[in-house]
This record gives sequence, structure tokens and C-alpha cells, in this order.
Amino acid sequence: MPRTLVTGGAGFIGSHLCEYLLDQGHSVVAMDNLLTGDPANIERLIGRDFVFVKHDVTNYIALEGDLDYIFHFASPASPIDYLKLPIQTLKVGSLGTHNVLGVAKAKKARILLASTSEVYGDPLVHPQREDYWGNVNPIGPRGVYDEAKRFSEAMVMAYHRFHGVETRIVRIFNTYGPRMRVEDGRAIPAFMSQALKNEDVTVFGDGTQTRSLCFASDLVEGIYRLMLSDTSDPVNIGNPQELTILDLAKKVIAATGSRSRIVERPLPEDDPKIRQPDITRARKILGWEPKVGLDEGLIPTIAYFRSKLGIT
Repeated sequence: MPRTLVTGGAGFIGSHLCEYLLDQGHSVVAMDNLLTGDPANIERLIGRDFVFVKHDVTNYIALEGDLDYIFHFASPASPIDYLKLPIQTLKVGSLGTHNVLGVAKAKKARILLASTSEVYGDPLVHPQREDYWGNVNPIGPRGVYDEAKRFSEAMVMAYHRFHGVETRIVRIFNTYGPRMRVEDGRAIPAFMSQALKNEDVTVFGDGTQTRSLCFASDLVEGIYRLMLSDTSDPVNIGNPQELTILDLAKKVIAATGSRSRIVERPLPEDDPKIRQPDITRARKILGWEPKVGLDEGLIPTIAYFRSKLGIT
């Protein structure tokens, strides 16, 4: 039975990953300081071969026993979080990644870094391929997240080249599904909470900026395949189906049966205008592509948000 560490294991994606790993026969240790994670996300895992450790990975990590795999997902991940927690975001991407890589080296474990499409910044290439170096403002408000992840990737590759650590890098594009936080601030949680309460649905800018939305179960399967693959190069995992933010807002309003109207607000600084993954590498190397369409994925996501908001 493989023993696996998931940092950020109580988060949205981290908790889905922990559950998937248990289903694959792993013994799972989830580590989270609960800064943005939620214990409710992992309650269903208690009683299985699962251990939760409350710990901040920016501090030294002491973990007894062997480890086969490490999935490093610890980090604030939504703009509302990393704008409120800029220093913590930079620290988990630097000190945290360094500490986790030290564990991987000591335990001879294979490590996968959860990177992000934000390493591409506001891209000048469309769709975004892994060989594109990005267009990032390092001193803008979003730079704390973008550069933390870019630094993490550089450190992971340094440990791979210098120490021979087995490493994997996934660049995650916009993902949605149950267990997202209501106050997450990203489009799906914001639109759903507003629409379900029949409040104005807030669209930033004119809504023509695009996103590509991948359902959580598809993402986790792709991540697992990447961990078991032989590539140390970054791999995009996301759904290449692109739509505008305005169309997404309309779709959520229709799917929730809401009476909400759409209102526009100023576009945040450095907000990406386009976002679409080129998943050629994932298709070729991993044999992976998303299966869950947006209309299908919205159904359980809406049900989850109804439950969280207490709306029947």
C-alpha cells in the first residue's frame, strides 16, 4: 500500500485528491494549517486509512515513517485569499515548497507540485502551451501568487536536476465543483451564491474575458495520471472548452432558475483577459482529457452551494 502525503489536503482540490487516493488504495496523510482549508471537506474520510495533521508547511516538517508520494497543494489559491494573505502566499510558495522538497529528498518520495495557469499571467499566446514563458507583472497585486508558483516550479526543477528528486509539475486551469468555499471570490462561487439568493450577479469588466472550466473529478484523475507518468516537464490539466465570463454568468443564472440580473464592476488589475489550456501534452503523455461538460458539472455544484447556503 503506497503511503502518500497531501499538503493542503483540507482544501477544495486537496480534499478531492485525498478521497481519490484512498479509493486507489493509498494510505493518506493530509497536512493543512486550515488557513483556507476546511475540516468539513475531509470529515467523510475519517475512519479510512487517513490521517490529518494540522501543520503549516512553511515551518519544518517532521513526519515519521516512509513516504512514496507527495502532492504539494498547500497555498491560498483564489484572488480574494492571496490579496488578503500576500506574505503567507509568498512564504508557502518558497519556504513551504523548500520544506516539502526536503521531505521528498529525505524519504526518496516522488513529489508533484500543484502549479497554476497563473504562471502564464495575462497571456500573449492563445491557447496557452507549456513552452510559453508567460506575461506576468511581478510587482502587481496578483504577483504574490503568480511569482510564488513560478518560484516553486524553479525550485522543483532545481531539486530534480541537482538532487535527482523525482518531480512532477501540474499547471492547473480553472477548476470547479463541490467543496469550493462560498466566499472563495472566483467566478463560480460568486455567481452561484449571488444567483441562488436572487442578488445581482457581478461581472468584472464587460464580461468578454474568457475562462476554461474543468470539473474537480476530471482534474484529480489527470493529476494522478501525471504522478504515475515518466515526465518531469510541466503539464497543463484543464478543460479547453472556453467561454466568456458573461456567458458563464448567464449559464449559472439559468441553471439555478434565478431572477438575478447581471451588473458590471471595474476589472481588477492584471486580471487575465483570456485563459484556455492547450492539453496536447496531457492527451499524448497521459492519455487524459476531461469527460464532464459544464452543464453536467454545474448540477452537483449547484446542489452543494444550495446546501451550504441553506437554500432549498
